[in-house]
Amino acid sequence: MTAVKTGLSRKLLARVLSVYFSLTLLVTIGQIFTEYLSTKNHVESELQTLKNTFSSSLTRAMWELNNDQVRAISEGLMSLPIVEGLQVRGENGNYIADYGIRAKRSLAPIDREVIEDHSGGVFSYSFPLVFKFSGRESTVGDVTLYSSFDTIFSRIEVGVFFLIGNAIVKTTFLVFLFMTAFRTMLSEPLQSITEQMGNFDPEHLRDSKINIELEDDNELLQLKESYNGVIDDLIVSKNNLNDAKSELTLANRKLDDQNLILEQEVAKKTASLSQIMLDLEQQKDELIAHQRELRQENENRQYIEAELRKRNQELANSMNTLRQTQEQLVESERMASLGGLVAGIAHDVNTPLGVSVTAASFLQERLNNLKTDFEDKSLTSKSMSSFIDEAEQTALLLLNNLERASDLIASFKQVAVDQTSETEREFVIGDYINEIILSLKPSFKHTEYEINVSCPDNLVVKCAPGAIAQIVTNMVVNSLTHGFEGKTTGTINLVVKDAGDNVVIDYTDNGNGLNEEALEKLFDAFFTTKRGQGGSGLGTHIMYNLVTQSLNGHIEAQSAPEQGLHYTIRFPKKST
Repeated sequence: MTAVKTGLSRKLLARVLSVYFSLTLLVTIGQIFTEYLSTKNHVESELQTLKNTFSSSLTRAMWELNNDQVRAISEGLMSLPIVEGLQVRGENGNYIADYGIRAKRSLAPIDREVIEDHSGGVFSYSFPLVFKFSGRESTVGDVTLYSSFDTIFSRIEVGVFFLIGNAIVKTTFLVFLFMTAFRTMLSEPLQSITEQMGNFDPEHLRDSKINIELEDDNELLQLKESYNGVIDDLIVSKNNLNDAKSELTLANRKLDDQNLILEQEVAKKTASLSQIMLDLEQQKDELIAHQRELRQENENRQYIEAELRKRNQELANSMNTLRQTQEQLVESERMASLGGLVAGIAHDVNTPLGVSVTAASFLQERLNNLKTDFEDKSLTSKSMSSFIDEAEQTALLLLNNLERASDLIASFKQVAVDQTSETEREFVIGDYINEIILSLKPSFKHTEYEINVSCPDNLVVKCAPGAIAQIVTNMVVNSLTHGFEGKTTGTINLVVKDAGDNVVIDYTDNGNGLNEEALEKLFDAFFTTKRGQGGSGLGTHIMYNLVTQSLNGHIEAQSAPEQGLHYTIRFPKKST
């Protein structure tokens, strides 16, 4: 009984405090949310202020096609605390600078300032870069600055902790105040009353009355008086009961004698019937229990079958989703590789074409001078001879540079077509690998890295050349990006061997190498040593799938720290 009454007072206290906790929590959350929105608006205004500070220099650099200066300005912006990501696009939508966090964006060019919210607490501010020249405006690209909830939280962190601490202190004080008041005014008097009521003794009714001093005229005092009144009524009733009991005792003695005779007769007749009923009742209980067990077992089987069908369907859906996601990631990695190849080739082809344009302009100028001298009849054999020498040198310069550009474009065209196609054909693998290396030269031509290719002449294979291109590209790019990181020099040796019906490719570099743990995960999907620095972790995984599935071959890797990386690839000359 004491536990019940004490539980009632605690329940009342819990309800009062729960209402206060809820109100305090709602108010605190509202204050934090208001502080968050205010700080977010302030951060967005700071991002807009950055536009006025850096847009003119970025616009000038974009107009002058000075990508190095664009990236330098972008790195300067990334050093600001509020900028967690930055993307600079050219007027054709190509990314010139891409740092930090990012979000999915529309491919359409930006013609006005835009503030967008993205998933994961990321938000961005985008604005176009407009270059003004001779009273005309020209959009040369756009810039997107990214920030996130972490930046906002770092600013409001102290205020949030202050609000939470303030709420905790007020709540603690109020809890202490309520608990003290409840204990003094309710819990302790109620506990004393319940203890005295629990000591109720029917044999000593006068000693069972409640004896407690209460200062206030409240419900507890009324309870005390009502209980004591009940005790007084019980004393009177007990005296009356004792008198009636004496009279009943005498009458019961007479009834007992008659009942004893009747009971003996009834007992004899009912004993046999009782035994029969007990047996029937026991059999009925056994049948009901058995029926209940069968019904429960049937329901369990139906439930298990439904769960199994549901799990099988979920697994099938998950497998389809994973397969589609893998295909999309592989295709994205392939397109990213091709995009890098396009950028490098375009930059490399631009040099001989620029020289050719300059040579053609020079030849046009000399022709104009020769035409003027001829029309003025001031043409001399000396000027004619000088023109012929200059024309021969210019024509030779034009021919050499145009041939160089033609070779680069032809090599790039074949490799690019093969990387986007899975069609099988016969080709000379040595010549094709040299074309791949030629298309990759822009990636390392300004470095002291050296690539050596050794292959038997006229070694013909029949397979999808795109697989060979993707494998060689991934191996070389991984060496340049990961293997030679922190090194100014490096050597790559690619040796192709004729092994009867098979072809063996031995690829080695003298880069940083891998430890045993990294080597075990080399061909796993999404494993990369450049996590968060542009590495997707799909390069070696794609290589493994291309060798084992597209080429029906086998690939092995050997490495040790500071010992470089060695790939051994074996596949049949003709795919079946």
